[in-house]
Amino acid sequence: MVRANGAVSLRELARVVQTSEVTVRRDVRALEAEGLLDRRHGGAVLPGGFTRESGFPQKSHLATAEKTAVADLAAGFVEEGEAIVVGAGTTTQELARRLARVPGLTVVTNSLLVAQALAHANRVEVVMTGGTLRGSNYALVGSGAEQSLQGLRVSKAFLSGSGLTAERGLSTSNMLSASVDRALVQAAAEVVVLADHSKLGTDTMFQTVPTDVITRLVTDEPPAHDDRCATELQALADQGVQIAVAGASGGATGSSGASGGESVPARQQRRDVPLPGPRRQVPGAAAGLRSAAAMSDQNAGAERARVADLRRR
Repeated sequence: MVRANGAVSLRELARVVQTSEVTVRRDVRALEAEGLLDRRHGGAVLPGGFTRESGFPQKSHLATAEKTAVADLAAGFVEEGEAIVVGAGTTTQELARRLARVPGLTVVTNSLLVAQALAHANRVEVVMTGGTLRGSNYALVGSGAEQSLQGLRVSKAFLSGSGLTAERGLSTSNMLSASVDRALVQAAAEVVVLADHSKLGTDTMFQTVPTDVITRLVTDEPPAHDDRCATELQALADQGVQIAVAGASGGATGSSGASGGESVPARQQRRDVPLPGPRRQVPGAAAGLRSAAAMSDQNAGAERARVADLRRR
């Protein structure tokens, strides 16, 4: 499976061979010792340092439950009437299916799969970039795609990729795809990365979004015993990335109504991991706190003076 797909999650391996993840993890360690594959957080890849990119047919069958959970949760971050950009990928395609019933939404995308998922949504406007079609992932790339994004401004960008690390951020295996993703990021006020846990700790050739540009990561619940995955999430949080984690049981479920019988997640069902410290401070926040403290002292002084005056009387 790893040779055919380039990468595979432990959950997928366990499902295919009908055994536990603990057993699969032990077998993966043995295969790594023989040089047949490399372990990654929550999965395995072909040996050689950087993972190669799989085609759409292979990607569409990888970590399907995890992608569904991530897409369910990510849809809850989209408001009615927003203008957003959605990049190419199988996870963003799942997100698009859940956005089909968001009223007044405008979606700018370079992905034919995203556009197809929204094609019959009556209250969603879809804007396609220009560019050259890249058949392996049905995305428009090249200078035409990048130029069509110039001057664009939207509230959020939803992107996926081949790997995510705290050190380099989001990355992909194709130079043209990376260049368009960077243009999508430039158009957005906030950047939301969609990545299931198997992509955490995986590094690929071309950086698309540096860690300090990522506003939020939406991911699925990693295995409880996966310490390396937990360490990577903590490292991302330490750098100011807000982490939203979908539950292991398949993520949030809420009121129905999305296209094709999909469900739109209830906003209160997502779980944000608290950050160790703020990265993006609100201007004047410290001054506001100092002013509030000074006002409190003044009020206390006035109250003491009033009590003393009453006693004198």
